[in-house]
Amino acid sequence: MADRTDFDSGMESGSSAHSSAGTRLGRVRWTICAMLFAATSINYMDRQVIAILKPTLQQSIGLTEVGYGYIVDAFQIAYALGLLAAGRLIDKLGTRIGYMLVMAVWSLSAMGHALASTALEFGFARLFLGLGESGNFPAAIKTVAEWFPQNERSLATGIFNSGANVGAILTPAIVPWVTLRYGWHAAFLTTGCFSALWILWWFRNYRTPTDHPTLTGTELRHIYKEAAMDMGPSPFVPWRRLLGCRQTWAFSIAKFLTDPIWWFYLFWLPSYFSSKFDLNLSHLGLPLIIVYNVSALGSIGGGWLPAPFRRLGLSSNYARLAAMLFCACLVVPIFTAARLKSEWAAIALISVAAGAHQGWSANLFTTSSDMFPRSAVGTVVGIGGMAGSVGGALFAFVAGHILQLTHSYASLFGMAASAYLLALLILYLLAPGLRKAEFTT
Repeated sequence: MADRTDFDSGMESGSSAHSSAGTRLGRVRWTICAMLFAATSINYMDRQVIAILKPTLQQSIGLTEVGYGYIVDAFQIAYALGLLAAGRLIDKLGTRIGYMLVMAVWSLSAMGHALASTALEFGFARLFLGLGESGNFPAAIKTVAEWFPQNERSLATGIFNSGANVGAILTPAIVPWVTLRYGWHAAFLTTGCFSALWILWWFRNYRTPTDHPTLTGTELRHIYKEAAMDMGPSPFVPWRRLLGCRQTWAFSIAKFLTDPIWWFYLFWLPSYFSSKFDLNLSHLGLPLIIVYNVSALGSIGGGWLPAPFRRLGLSSNYARLAAMLFCACLVVPIFTAARLKSEWAAIALISVAAGAHQGWSANLFTTSSDMFPRSAVGTVVGIGGMAGSVGGALFAFVAGHILQLTHSYASLFGMAASAYLLALLILYLLAPGLRKAEFTT
């Protein structure tokens, strides 16, 4: 366990730990980040399988565009409702036990898809998957708030959030191979088998910083360098006070507007490439792997991006807003994607937009720990995530009907192009400068 006396004396010596090299500070916090990365990769592998298998399921069970939209809706609605409960659950149980619990639920649900044979049965499987997977980001963001100082949080968030892209890369690499050899039922079972090992890894290695057996006093000082008061418990904030807070609404509206765009990429890109460029199951992997590799770079790069803005003299909060503006502008050209004739031009354009989304997301997630006390971070992320899932469900409903009627992606890419700038404007108007929420006792 870290030496508290060493911590206290270190706090008195100011920010000397900040100037220490990473090897002298210790690397335990980055090992924790690696576990979050692995969990997020598994999370996205499990949720993306059905998108890869959509053309196969259309042939094998007669799945329609509207039916697929309803299946996506079942996941999104359950994910939205689950986030409200999961965020509060993680705040109450703590990240060690809470994370293992939600991982177990979504793993069993993911494997349960192999038992489905109709759109309705897939809808039920997706519902329970959504309930389980809803706990990942509240738990991960709360863990980052516990383990990283403010100036490292967006980078840590970007790194673990890039696991979403790695999961999305591994899925098109694994699922078509398994499906072509063993059938689509085996594909769902295969991706659902990674969670048990992660649960054991987490249970064995995760503790809070003040209880971790191998964390040095130097690294503990670094983690809590902003304020010694972070060592103690932070005040519990009830629901009604969070819901009455402008910062909660700023975060939630930004999630409502931009999360659906990532869901759109995740659930509709395979069918976009299939219908637009006549790519079959065996040829879908490469475009998706390229898109999600660039997304992974965007996630990490977006998490790093506030640093150069800080060096230009901006405060931490305004540097984060500048990074978000940069990412929002990179997405705008996506509105031309539906008119492109070249498969590689489409891959390039969508890759940049998806990478920009992940850079945006890394910084948006971090605003929750910028604006709220640690005891409320899980709940706020849950509220915002619920808003994002409601937006995703509405977008899925609209997308299914638009594609069924028009067979065109033009209006959907148009929505994607404008969502981020609108979200940033609303975020800034409701929470200027990302100022901290104040809760008097």
